[in-house]
Amino acid sequence: MSRVGKAPISVSDQIKVDIGSNNLVTVSGPKGELSLQVDPDISLKIEEGELTVSRPTDQKRHRALHGLYRSLLDNMVQGVAEGYKKELEVIGVGFRAAVTNGVLELALGYSHPIYFVPPEGINVEVDTKRSKNTFIIIEGVDKQMVGQVAAKIRSLRPPEPYKGKGVRYSDEYVRRKAGKTAAR
Repeated sequence: MSRVGKAPISVSDQIKVDIGSNNLVTVSGPKGELSLQVDPDISLKIEEGELTVSRPTDQKRHRALHGLYRSLLDNMVQGVAEGYKKELEVIGVGFRAAVTNGVLELALGYSHPIYFVPPEGINVEVDTKRSKNTFIIIEGVDKQMVGQVAAKIRSLRPPEPYKGKGVRYSDEYVRRKAGKTAAR
């Protein structure tokens, strides 16, 4: 039995889980609503505030799907209850970020500003008061979407190893390299 798949998902009273036809699962809560099409081989049950995921056989495919769908459903329940949040840090002289009318405007050392329009359901904020660096805060109910948006913004100017300039996750460690030494 899958160690991940056999653990039940606790569903609180404020979260509503609906299992429709063809295993279409809809989870709604105070933060929003998410839906997921689960493989028809995987069976789902809601009993006494717990969602359980089970598989029909021990085939490799069923074992893989068992843990996968349990994790995805757990992320959905946690997302509609609390939401997900990622923080990016913009480091560099002249590097700036600002949000105007829901559009993230970045000045990252290029000859032009970069405008990033976040997808539906993702909220982007900029915090400049915390320290000398600028922080970009990405929030949403879909864990995959929040991570994808954060990775996309980071990829616009990833941190470089010599001075550490660029966009990085707030908890990311960038290994620094020594620069050139003077020739004698």
